[in-house]
Amino acid sequence: MSALAPLRLLREPWNASDGNQSNVTAGTSSAWCQGLHVPNELFLTLGLVSLVENLLVVAAILKNRNLHSPMYYFICCLAISDMLVSVSNLVETLFMLLMEHGVLVIHATIVRHMDNVIDMLICSSVVSSLSFLGVIAVDRYITIFYALRYHSIMTLQRAVVTMASIWLASTISSTIFITYYRNNAILLCLIGFFLFMLVLMLVLYIHMFTLACQHLRSISSQQKQPAVYRSSSLKGAVTLTILLGVFFICWGPFFFHLVLIVTCPTNPFCTCFFSYFNLFLILIICNSVVDPLIYAFRSQELRRTLRELVLCSW
Repeated sequence: MSALAPLRLLREPWNASDGNQSNVTAGTSSAWCQGLHVPNELFLTLGLVSLVENLLVVAAILKNRNLHSPMYYFICCLAISDMLVSVSNLVETLFMLLMEHGVLVIHATIVRHMDNVIDMLICSSVVSSLSFLGVIAVDRYITIFYALRYHSIMTLQRAVVTMASIWLASTISSTIFITYYRNNAILLCLIGFFLFMLVLMLVLYIHMFTLACQHLRSISSQQKQPAVYRSSSLKGAVTLTILLGVFFICWGPFFFHLVLIVTCPTNPFCTCFFSYFNLFLILIICNSVVDPLIYAFRSQELRRTLRELVLCSW
């Protein structure tokens, strides 16, 4: 296992007995079990793109007072969570490149401490990102089904308490995870949290998708300006489908990796799956790149502010 490997704690199963280690090695000897080599340059490039995108989102929301609302605050927090992934990835990749080329020589103890800090940042980002994705789904649900009561339900005070609670919980949980990562109960809690967020988003978005389809059928039956309203309703339904699809594709393999670590650490199929861990990390980083496109850049007001930022017209 190389030094400064992203999420090194989860890269390989730790719960395989010493007697089974030879089986693990044998299970990964075939060519297709050697994993996928992901160059550090790819991690670096994706990290830079994600960092720039999410920095623009945060700067635009802070700059434009029209975007100072709970919904955009949640999107801002999601962007910060994604930036944690980007910054951790960039720092780690840069150190790996410098160490590989002999430019930087660091004591092994310092490397381990750096690994722990970076892993803690990534774990905190995972928990906070999933939490804010769920909060955004709940916020949109309230916007659609409780439109008249939205401002009384989602007050600024409640939004601030929600954001502070998520950041505090993600910090505490990541610290516990790094400290007790060899305990399967910790992994099961993380897996359970992912499944809970997946089910929550699935239920909420299916309900909203159903409403969009009902609205589409209603407009079609009235035969009044069907083209415009049909396009709007269909666009909303497609957006919800994309949200769930991207969420599952980007996060699913990583958490399936965790499930296999708990259930079958020495099975040949599982050990082959473990060798593709870098690919799962790439998907998580890609999610940080895609999130602004889905949640932020679709807003006309936000796009206008971003253009002003890019053109330096403060």
